[in-house]
Amino acid sequence: MPETLFYNNALLKSATPAIESRGIIITEVINKKQLNEFINFPYRLYKGNKYYVPQLKKDIEDTLSKNKNPALEFCDAKYWLAYKENKVVGRIAAIINHRYIEKWKNRYIRFGWIDFEQEEEIAKKLLTQVEIWAKEKGMNAVHGPIGFTNFDYAGLLIEGFDQLGTFATIYNYPYYPLFIERAGYQKDVDWVEYKIKLPAVLPEKLEKIAAIVQKRHQFCVVKTATTKDILSYSKDIFRLINSAYSGLYGMVALSEKQIEYSTRKFLSVIRPDFVSLVLDKNNELAAFGITMPSLSLALQKAKGGLYPFGFIHILKALKKNNLGDLCLVAVRKDLQGKGVNAILMNELTKSYIKNGIEYAESNPELEENTKVQSIWEYYDTIQHKRRRCYIKYLE
Repeated sequence: MPETLFYNNALLKSATPAIESRGIIITEVINKKQLNEFINFPYRLYKGNKYYVPQLKKDIEDTLSKNKNPALEFCDAKYWLAYKENKVVGRIAAIINHRYIEKWKNRYIRFGWIDFEQEEEIAKKLLTQVEIWAKEKGMNAVHGPIGFTNFDYAGLLIEGFDQLGTFATIYNYPYYPLFIERAGYQKDVDWVEYKIKLPAVLPEKLEKIAAIVQKRHQFCVVKTATTKDILSYSKDIFRLINSAYSGLYGMVALSEKQIEYSTRKFLSVIRPDFVSLVLDKNNELAAFGITMPSLSLALQKAKGGLYPFGFIHILKALKKNNLGDLCLVAVRKDLQGKGVNAILMNELTKSYIKNGIEYAESNPELEENTKVQSIWEYYDTIQHKRRRCYIKYLE
């Protein structure tokens, strides 16, 4: 991969000058060595932490690469490292999503991939660097953590530091929100997460409601036996996401290239029996639920790599597991409020019971999204995590 193509305009001649304060030097990532340091820093910072779930390094590299991530066709991005005594002590990414600005009319710059050692000045200098670039680009606020799109990691953990993370979420130390707030950032939006205890037998009430709704509206549940079966619905799934999620915080519709990219990245590795697809009477996709066995413990064992043994841990987790992750649930807008959620959860619960899943993680949902939270009325749940997107308005 060419060293000058990690992100838009990341040419050596345009790199931001290094900033030094109290022995902390902030330097822009401009080459392969620095990108590797950027990717590897959290693995050292969280070494030995039993709640942190490492991401796969290859996935991070692809996400940050202009050559791989189609979101960088409409996003500008810069990445910085913080050094102290020649050692990396922090990192941060800054993103300008032009489609977000066009849709929401907010001239906001995003920060993401933020990590730092327990020293307040490090966090302050990293955020200040983003604010400097934001002002140069005529932005009027900085918000985050949030990625290029809604499919990237978002939301700083502010509750649930003693809970195991998931493959789809950020884990961070308790000092993170304190330092970020002291740098002038305040709450913009919160997401909540639930731990769901699966019943030993299918809830009778759920089964009855699902049957009534299915008969009344002539819905059909798709039986997916293979990954190929799911992939045949991939474009319909992501187009439904674009429609159903359009009003969610920061959402920008996925392009066709992003749909192809996301299909390869997400749908090609899921188990068919952990997916529920519902068609309407015209055989059009009405709703879907995509879940999977939890990869948290497997990713901890893999330590960021698929090789030499990481992929074995992941394959084992996909085959046998007592924990599940709910990844994506969407109902077509014209069918919301008509009980389709009951069909989705009835099918998924049957699969979970069959496969020995005892608990499931909801993963983040906006705190005011009562439509999604109503799904959990059939289960014994506890809200055990909360995460936040911060904002700071620039003068």
